[in-house]
Amino acid sequence: MPCEADILEDHISGLSPDLLNALLKDHTTSMVGCQRNIFWATADYEPLGLGYEYGSQILPELITGRNGHVIMPRVLKARDTQRDRSRDMAEVFTPSWICNAQNNLIDDAWFGRGEVFNHENDDHTWVSNPDKITFPEGRTWRDYVRDTRLEITCGEAPYLVSRYDTTTGQPIPIDSRIGLLDRKLRVVGENTGTSGEWLKWVQVAFQSTYGYEWQGDNLLIARENLLATFMDYYRAKFGSDPMLKSLQYIAYIISWNLWQMDGLKGVVPDSCGERRKIVADLFGTREEVSQCEGCQKDNIRRHNGIYCQIKDWRAKDPKTGKMGKRIRFIDLIK
Repeated sequence: MPCEADILEDHISGLSPDLLNALLKDHTTSMVGCQRNIFWATADYEPLGLGYEYGSQILPELITGRNGHVIMPRVLKARDTQRDRSRDMAEVFTPSWICNAQNNLIDDAWFGRGEVFNHENDDHTWVSNPDKITFPEGRTWRDYVRDTRLEITCGEAPYLVSRYDTTTGQPIPIDSRIGLLDRKLRVVGENTGTSGEWLKWVQVAFQSTYGYEWQGDNLLIARENLLATFMDYYRAKFGSDPMLKSLQYIAYIISWNLWQMDGLKGVVPDSCGERRKIVADLFGTREEVSQCEGCQKDNIRRHNGIYCQIKDWRAKDPKTGKMGKRIRFIDLIK
């Protein structure tokens, strides 16, 4: 899988069809024995015909083969499409130098000092710290890797991973990347030796990194970017490609941790709305239209939509006994 802005779904499917299916899965709406995928949640693709409607699931055959270039990063989309999405969905992607500056603020607070990972220049470039990252008294590299990070309305996830600048499409070398997950993976690489130990802590890094997005195409690109980032760091550390089973487990984590959601309501996009019912009385029948209590009162806990579920990887699932408890995202909001 080349380190380019556009990751072709055919490359992922070529590694394993199950890998692409994992990246397309929506865990909130899927049931045992019946997978449901994330859906388009944009009308941009409707001119392509059946299966590309706003509410349709994104299926592998719609984005592979002769359709292999249907989904592409924002920087490669037509200018009018970029304009329309900015107008209709407030889609504005942040330059990497701004992502870096804001991510640095997070680390300044966590470490209690500045310029931990890089030095910012006045011309919007940065110089990475070449030395091994050191940690403040009372905190270890494991604490940093475990610490939870979340990118809201993540788009293609430029705050989490920085394979390329989302505004220019230019690739960013691995030793200059600035994403929140990139930083965790650097720390893991500096503090582990064997592939087994590296994989263990990289899994922890992925499990503690979250993001949500409304539009299905953006979400798939974000998921793909995280998977490609895993492959990049594995190659940089060990000089070879990771085994398929390692890719599959990382893809499984990604499919839980990056999910499709209306961030204002905590539900699957467009699952919350008006309800209609027929009411009979002495004067005949009539249709009543009612808005849910959550929308009426702007109460995130009272919507009638499908509340999104994620995994708390540090808690044990009471049904399976394995780590990774299924929870509603809004239950994490105080």
